Amino acid sequence: MRVYPTFFKLAFSWMDAEKAHKIGFQAIRAAHRSGAGRILARITAPDASLRTEALGLTFPSPFGLAAGFDKEGHGIEALAELGFGHVEVGTITGQAQPGNEKPRLFRLIDDRAVINRMGFNNDGAAAVAPRLKSAKAALQRKHADVRPVIGVNIGKTKVVELDEATEDYLVSARSLAPAADYLVVNVSSPNTPGLRLLQNVETLRPLLRAVGDAADEAAGRHVPLLVKIAPDLSNEDIDDVARLALDLKLDGIIATNTTITREGLVTDAAKVEALGAGGLSGAPLKQRSLEVLRRLKEAVGDQLVLIAVGGVESAQDVQDRLDAGATLVQGYTAFLYEGPFWASRINKGLVKIQKRGSRSV
Repeated sequence: MRVYPTFFKLAFSWMDAEKAHKIGFQAIRAAHRSGAGRILARITAPDASLRTEALGLTFPSPFGLAAGFDKEGHGIEALAELGFGHVEVGTITGQAQPGNEKPRLFRLIDDRAVINRMGFNNDGAAAVAPRLKSAKAALQRKHADVRPVIGVNIGKTKVVELDEATEDYLVSARSLAPAADYLVVNVSSPNTPGLRLLQNVETLRPLLRAVGDAADEAAGRHVPLLVKIAPDLSNEDIDDVARLALDLKLDGIIATNTTITREGLVTDAAKVEALGAGGLSGAPLKQRSLEVLRRLKEAVGDQLVLIAVGGVESAQDVQDRLDAGATLVQGYTAFLYEGPFWASRINKGLVKIQKRGSRSV
């Protein structure tokens, strides 16, 4: 019997979602600072059988935490102690910005979903960079064998015009690449005006090429580069992005970000409409994100690493995405509903699924 769902209902379900997130994240970080995280890490450490080779790196588990939870690199070590094979930090912008006006995060509990219009609130690349460096060094000290991987997700500063977006991304790339295990260009959030226009391949090509060159130069090594796309792209646009990624020799694609659609929700339509604009994440995104993954796999084969995200709640969801062609899988929204032992349960569930599969062969 799991206690957290009851605890969530009593302690968090009635509370402003952003406030609840802040309290929960502070508790995770407090456990790390107190030393309890070291004990937790022994319990939650992924089984060695889950180690996954991707992007020239070894991941302790194929399952990691998507960007959005730790926007500024404050809790990388603490989150790694919960069993995530990687933690993707961000989205980080070239300049610090407060994000959109509150309230800007809303739960749809009956749908196990979230609507957010956070707007890339973060301290800016220059402030986040030393946190990444410190966390990476700490993880290397604690994990002599295979350490959790740090991904960094970068986006456009809101006040920067679209025609100046490339230089804005370069500010982040140059600051953050030296401490990043991999870098993600986010052009798919619906909460920065005009950002999704950058998914057009004519615009995306020079942006990705420039970011990749700047990241490698700043780090003095090749930093694996991925692009994160929206689930709302047409199939033809997905194919175009896949061809572009192959042409530019990117390392991978993350599919998918949040959706602007509101189809198939259990929550009353009038209530959903009253919450306003924003990206929808969680269980309702499960089917479309899987469809996009399969289409990408068909287009790129084994030439790129595909990271699946969207509607992932269980070990079976993770395995379904691995079976559909993903090398790595991420989650976020279900973390809010399932609690701090979610990643550990998924890792243990993956081991059981894979053992059953090996016995049936």
